[in-house]
Amino acid sequence: MSFIKWNQVTKYILKAPKVQKKLMEEIRALIHGEVPEVVENFKWSRPVFSTGKDFAYFKTTKAYLTFGFFESDKIRDNSHLLEGTGKEMRHIKLRKTTDFQPDIIINWIQQITA
Repeated sequence: MSFIKWNQVTKYILKAPKVQKKLMEEIRALIHGEVPEVVENFKWSRPVFSTGKDFAYFKTTKAYLTFGFFESDKIRDNSHLLEGTGKEMRHIKLRKTTDFQPDIIINWIQQITA
C-alpha cells in the first residue's frame, strides 16, 4: 500500500466530524479484517477500497457518512438498508454510531469481495 495514499485516507478520516470519524475508523478496521489484501486509494476526493478492482468508498457530508459499494448487484441486501437507484452502485447513509451494524456490513463486504 502506498504511504501517500494511506496518508490521504487517514487525513480524510481525521478531518471528518467526530461521529463520522468514528464510523469510518470502525468500517475501515472491518474491511482490513475481512479483506487482508485490500488496497486503500484516494480517488474522486474520497477513500476508495480495492482488491485490483474498486469495491467500496466513503464520502462525508455535513449530515452523514455515505459508505457505498461499486458493483452492488453482487450484494443480497436482506436488511433493505442499501440505497440508490443506479444499476451497480448502492450506499448506506450513517448519521449516528447506532446506525452502524457491523454484522450486516461484514456480510456485504464478504459478498462484494467474494
